[in-house]
Amino acid sequence: MELTASVQTMRSSIMQTFSHLHEHPETSWKEEETTRFIVQRLALLGLQTETFTDCTGVIGIWEPEEATVRQEPLTVALRADIDALWQSVDGEWRANHSCGHDAHMTVVLSALEILKKAGYRPPGTIKVIFQPAEETGEGALKMVEKGAVEGVDYLYGLHLRPIQELPDGKASPAIYNGASLLVRGEVQGLTSHGARPHLGVNAIEAAAAFLQTIQNIHTNPMIPSSIKMTSIRAGDENSTNVIPDYARFTLDVRSQSNQTLDEIYEKIQSVARCTAEMYGAHITLQPDGRTAAAEVHDEAKACMRQSIQDVLGQENTAPDVITPGGEDFHFYTLKHPHIKATMLGLGCGLTPGLHHPHMQFNREALVSGAHIMARTVIHTFQKGEST
Repeated sequence: MELTASVQTMRSSIMQTFSHLHEHPETSWKEEETTRFIVQRLALLGLQTETFTDCTGVIGIWEPEEATVRQEPLTVALRADIDALWQSVDGEWRANHSCGHDAHMTVVLSALEILKKAGYRPPGTIKVIFQPAEETGEGALKMVEKGAVEGVDYLYGLHLRPIQELPDGKASPAIYNGASLLVRGEVQGLTSHGARPHLGVNAIEAAAAFLQTIQNIHTNPMIPSSIKMTSIRAGDENSTNVIPDYARFTLDVRSQSNQTLDEIYEKIQSVARCTAEMYGAHITLQPDGRTAAAEVHDEAKACMRQSIQDVLGQENTAPDVITPGGEDFHFYTLKHPHIKATMLGLGCGLTPGLHHPHMQFNREALVSGAHIMARTVIHTFQKGEST
């Protein structure tokens, strides 16, 4: 079986797949045409497919031939996110694939096609997860609910990396995304006349004290973390002589560790209770959106690294990518800790940056990315057979 020959014959097909997906973006939970397209492509490749009545997304299953099955067969899964962003592009608000999810879908579909074209006969099950709503941080949890990773032993994802993190032509065997948490908060005080502040509870003063105090929260300095108040609204510009009794704010909380993020949130809650008591106010906090930090497994990373070296060479195998950006891929391992997982970081000359409305990259990276993912599947089964 020679993958390289199969890859060389597929360049045109890979580019066509990407062009279709790029030209038909759909936002989170609305990826209906995208879902249909993927189902059709998986069916052409002979995979079983599963879709859902209450959400978008597809699970594809490539069952092994009976003669190839080992005594304890592995299940190896590949995951791609399928949603686009809603953003202003040249003054027009529309769905736009500026985070590379069109590329991720293309790479996973093409990796399957490479394996099929090369006549690969997996000794276990290959599962592919085309997940909706990554941008909202909800899609992976929905796929977990649907049983997408039940029985999965190894799980691989990928993400295009901006040029500031990885140069074009290089790839990394792991992406260490940070954990993030959005917190919505409210301060309830007591209104009074501006001339009699002692009769009221100023929600702005309580919010300011809360902000100042959370900046003094300390955790392990070896683990990058941050707390930012990203919005605050209080008072009325037309009633400047009134002590405001209500304030609303949001916090953006991040850490490279899931445990540290939990620790920070507990301390934020403690600060809220103490500040409320000191000012005689009432402060409520509501977590609203979380992504998990990466839990990378060494065995999965080793298989990915070997594949990168096979395709791009040792000189283009980059160190792990460490980034504060969030990625809901890591909910799969958070909910199923036994899964051995990693994400491919694909250098592709991506500029100006992820989520920029005019994001662009070298599309030749799609070919090498698909080749790397296909080889990773093979290396993973080989590793399983040798243990």
